[in-house]
Amino acid sequence: MPKTKSKAAYMISSVAEQYAIHPQTLRLYEREGLLKPSRSEGNTRLYTTEDLERLAVILHLTRDLGVNLAGVEIILNMREKMGEMQSQIQDFIATLNREWVFRTVRPPVQEERHGLIPVINARPPLRRK
Repeated sequence: MPKTKSKAAYMISSVAEQYAIHPQTLRLYEREGLLKPSRSEGNTRLYTTEDLERLAVILHLTRDLGVNLAGVEIILNMREKMGEMQSQIQDFIATLNREWVFRTVRPPVQEERHGLIPVINARPPLRRK
């Protein structure tokens, strides 16, 4: 079985110390669904770099802006949706660019007409005075 590349992970005590919060606060954030740390085989919480970035946002919202946990949850969900929408917009723009290049590089194919009488250089008749 090939080894998978593991990410750096931090235990709850080191995260709590690094961010000057109580470990119970981290457990509360997990219970509220704001953080989802992975678990070791011994069921120890392991926080990845992404978890720490999310924690920094949570702490900024609660400490600096005075947002309660319900508000934090709403803000984090909105941020995720906005990120998804931004990705969809970028995909759409890339598709438009590819289509534009395809249409400008390659001239449109002209339809062949299969009429009874071939039309060659059709011009409107000249008016006589």
